[in-house]
Amino acid sequence: MSDFKVTKGEPTDEELAALVAVIRLRMRNQGAPEQLAPAWNDVRLAMRPVTAVGADAWRRSSLPN
Repeated sequence: MSDFKVTKGEPTDEELAALVAVIRLRMRNQGAPEQLAPAWNDVRLAMRPVTAVGADAWRRSSLPN
């Protein structure tokens, strides 16, 4: 992180430490994009679809969703 200087006012050491902590946190979150889980690892894709119930259920069970 580059140096910065206070141009107005006289912040305390605690205030400066809080400011630096917030700036560093925002810079860290900004640099790393959110990682999406790959589709092959999705548990929902491994689950069987709900089977059809009722009259002609055997016929509808072979149709795509």
